[in-house]
Amino acid sequence: MKIEQIYTGCLAQGAYYITSNGEAAIIDPLRETEPYMERLENDVVKLKYIFETHFHADFVSGHLDLSKKTGAKIVYGPNAKPEFEFISAKDNQEFTIGTIKIKVLHTPGHTMESTTYLLIDENGKDHAIFSGDTLFIGDVGRPDLAQKVTHMTQEELAAVLFHSLRDKVMTLADDVIVYPAHGAGSACGKNMSKETVSTIGEQKATNYALRANMTETEFVQEVTEGLLPPPAYFGMNVAMNKTGIESFEEVFNNGMRGINAIEFESVVEKTGALILDTRDNSDFAKGYVPQSINIGINGDFAPWVGSLIADVKQPIVLVTEIGFEEETVTRLSRVGFDNLLGHLKYGFQAWKQSGYEVDSINRITAEKFEKEVKIGESKVIDVRKKSEYEAEHVNEAYSRPLASINEWIKDINPKEHFYMHCAGGYRSMMAASILQARGYRNFSEIEGGFGAIAKTNIPKTDFVCQSKVLK
Repeated sequence: MKIEQIYTGCLAQGAYYITSNGEAAIIDPLRETEPYMERLENDVVKLKYIFETHFHADFVSGHLDLSKKTGAKIVYGPNAKPEFEFISAKDNQEFTIGTIKIKVLHTPGHTMESTTYLLIDENGKDHAIFSGDTLFIGDVGRPDLAQKVTHMTQEELAAVLFHSLRDKVMTLADDVIVYPAHGAGSACGKNMSKETVSTIGEQKATNYALRANMTETEFVQEVTEGLLPPPAYFGMNVAMNKTGIESFEEVFNNGMRGINAIEFESVVEKTGALILDTRDNSDFAKGYVPQSINIGINGDFAPWVGSLIADVKQPIVLVTEIGFEEETVTRLSRVGFDNLLGHLKYGFQAWKQSGYEVDSINRITAEKFEKEVKIGESKVIDVRKKSEYEAEHVNEAYSRPLASINEWIKDINPKEHFYMHCAGGYRSMMAASILQARGYRNFSEIEGGFGAIAKTNIPKTDFVCQSKVLK
């Protein structure tokens, strides 16, 4: 028996590849199938089942492409009703892969079809669970995402989750390994650990939601407290996972179409495409195609695309560093942004060398900010998360998280200059590009963000540990 966790950092997502005696199963696969097909070929095993823990909201699964390529059956737990051929598993039903078994534990609450899969080894011993979004390391799945579909409140869903955990998961032996679908950085929970593997015993001892003698009322209150609004693209991804999608190869080929600088502007005008520039924020600041939005590929790229662009049907043309086209297209496909029209051939330099108009961002150093800013008079906007702001910030700065830019942008006075920063420059450059695309230009974005500001003598609030802020 072999179990491999295939972890994708930009989505904080874990897929699982399991083999036993010539057969294989894959749990919660990502969109692109090549990594799984390579493993199957190298191990000389046949994929028998594709297990889905639930209808994913934060990424588009590769279940359909994998099934078409291998003939493997797609398995969902009770209550799932996708619009394609699948096995509707019953609670406690067992599936055989080689000499091991996968047992279905229906654990609703995150969604009503949410299912945990228990792996029983060749000796008949409970070995591990693949808990999907039911149980994370240090947290549990948020119970607010399925409210519209189930016609239940988040409190009602949380109560269902409480019993799923107590009646199904916590009854397992302490040495059973826990393999979750996500880790820290995912929007599917609020308190997830950076660790990606644990045990039932460890989670009973450390997970706030699994503590002994916790009442249902306490659980509901604590699990629903402090939930941020889910990214706008979540509902669209759920629909794509239920109804079916274009093949990854088709989306990939469209995105890999090179568009020369002469055609680029025409394509944008004819289609209403959004120009997505995925270069590093330091390069973007120096020059970019006018009206571009910067979301750097070297960061939490896919989740930010989902949060800021939101509509997965939005036509998109890409500007990337040369050689990063494939990675960019792949990451966009993972979160369902399939309407890719192509990329700027030979990158931004081709645009610049063609003599077309170039825009830039007014980026200043933290040292210049220190010389210019007048605390109490100058307007400073901090686009970090609220918890980061509350931990420590520039005196008199305004907290305006990037995730809610569409709400606070209307309050900006275009005639009033302001300074803007995040933690290191990644998020503030996204905000800067959005502001300038909408006509707001009277600002200075600070290079290096709060990390650089902290090294200056600019007055700041007293530091508070973020773990305390989050409690």
